[in-house]
Amino acid sequence: MDYSLAALKLLCGQLKGARGTPSQSALTLGGILFQRVWLQGVLVSNDDEDRLLLDDSTGIVELNLSGDFRQRQWKTGMYVMVVGGYFVRTGDIPVIKVHKIVDLSPFPDREAMWYLEVLEAYKLFYQPLIEDFI
Repeated sequence: MDYSLAALKLLCGQLKGARGTPSQSALTLGGILFQRVWLQGVLVSNDDEDRLLLDDSTGIVELNLSGDFRQRQWKTGMYVMVVGGYFVRTGDIPVIKVHKIVDLSPFPDREAMWYLEVLEAYKLFYQPLIEDFI
């Protein structure tokens, strides 16, 4: 994992535009090279396979928890912030290998603010790079 590449603040729906690169260790989104994403959303469960899913109302991603994160009691309905490596899987929903997860449920304004944060990051940082790429 190349930690010199920033974690992009995105909505799950935006991840559909991500494409692989020849190096196979990174992805690109409109010309922006990345490996990690920063998402926020509500935890939902999939009873069939007992996996943790994050839904931000634009899409769903699977969360791959490891180590200490597995010890915590993550409950359906929690609003969380997640940073982690993004992996596309053919024929299945994308997966995030979680590096950081924080329960933001006690802060009800976080969800409304998140959409503004993503919009601001897009307009200030991502849009100029995407326009240069096109």
